This record gives sequence, structure tokens and C-alpha cells, in this order.
Amino acid sequence: MFGNPEQNVAKLVLHEGMRVADFGAGMGAYTIASSKRVGNSGKVYAIEVQKGLVKKLEDELKRLKISNVSSIWGDIEIKGGTKIIDKSIDAIIIANVLFQAKDKVGLIDEAKRILKNNGKILLIDKSTPTFGSHHHLFLKENEVKELFEKRGFRYVENIALNPQNYGIIFTV
Repeated sequence: MFGNPEQNVAKLVLHEGMRVADFGAGMGAYTIASSKRVGNSGKVYAIEVQKGLVKKLEDELKRLKISNVSSIWGDIEIKGGTKIIDKSIDAIIIANVLFQAKDKVGLIDEAKRILKNNGKILLIDKSTPTFGSHHHLFLKENEVKELFEKRGFRYVENIALNPQNYGIIFTV
């Protein structure tokens, strides 16, 4: 899970009416935490590439009677893959996703495309590689900072998680 979604999302200082994108939403822990913060006048876009997870998330949102979330079957690694219009999002959450991404630059560029000026990114990822199918895609925390900065983002702060994971907030 990479920490407590409620506590981590609080670091973004979300408020009523904001628009948030959750890249690689999975089962929706960060989506649901964000939906509570942006309220009924806000919107959360839960983007997931796996159709089965999109369906499970939609079922969970119905069960919880959450109506301010749109689930999107999309590819966060390609331009336009999120199906969200340019410069329309206040904050993006990328939790437990970057280490799996084959095209990290594509993912970062798609985030930059949809993020408003002064928008924020909450990135949560693994501190150490795990063996398995994504081991070769792993980047160290300092490499991630450098990559985001090369793509036009500014480092804001680290957030405390646990020894296995790190959290960083970036802005444009």
C-alpha cells in the first residue's frame, strides 16, 4: 500500500472543488482518500490500464456511494492516454506505479500535460528494488528526482513513509 493513503493525500493540501488524477489507481485507496478531500464539487479521475481493476473500482465506488470519481481505462505512459484535457488537474497521485512503468518519461510528460500551472504531484514508490518482473525498471530516489526535474518539475519536499518506500512532492 505504500503508507497510509489518507495521511499521504493530506500532504497535497487538497480542498473542496479541486480536480485530482490518480495514475494507476488499482483498487482505489488513493482515489477514495482524494474523493473525500475534494468533496462533491471536486472530481477525481482514477486512471487504470487493467480493465478488470477498473471494473472492481467502479463496483467499490458504487458500494461506497461515491459519486465524484470517474474511472478511466487508459494508458498513463502515452500522450493523451489519460483522456484528460490539458492543464485541467490540480494534483496527481502516482503511488506504487513508477517502478512498474516501462516509459517513465512518457508517464511524466502525460502528467505535465494535464497538470495546471502550480499543480502538484504526490509520488510514492519503492526505496529498494524487489526481484521479479519489474526489477529492471527500478530507479533510485535521486534518479527519480533528477528525471522529474529534467522534465520541467520542481522538487518541493519529501514525505516520511517507511524504510521500504519514499514519498516526494513535485510541482510545475
